[in-house]
Amino acid sequence: MSFVKKYRSKDATGIDIAPMLDMVFILLIFFVVTSSFVRETGVDVNKPKASSAEELARESILIGISREGTIHINESQVDLRTLRSVLRQMVAEKPDRAAVIVADREAPSGKIVDVLDECNIARVKKVSIAANREE
Repeated sequence: MSFVKKYRSKDATGIDIAPMLDMVFILLIFFVVTSSFVRETGVDVNKPKASSAEELARESILIGISREGTIHINESQVDLRTLRSVLRQMVAEKPDRAAVIVADREAPSGKIVDVLDECNIARVKKVSIAANREE
């Protein structure tokens, strides 16, 4: 019988995953910070194309007009009278906020003019019509 005992190494035999978790969190933060979040109008529209289309500030008010002529703001359908009150409230909160009309290319032009008129009545200083950049 042998009096020599075998001693096991007291070192951990597992894999340390702390550095891997650090890298996962760093990558997660990187992707969240570099992602661009797109605000929508609440209605699916087919925007017309324009060669002079430009990007606008993200703080703008988005007003959607569908092919059928329904008006949407903040992802809810509104009529012209409600649109005016919502616009007035938003302009009161931030007076220099711009409005962007995102109209379907098949939307009635009279409805677009009505929305432009409501924007003027609500004293929105800058109103634009959204379009895709022509390639």
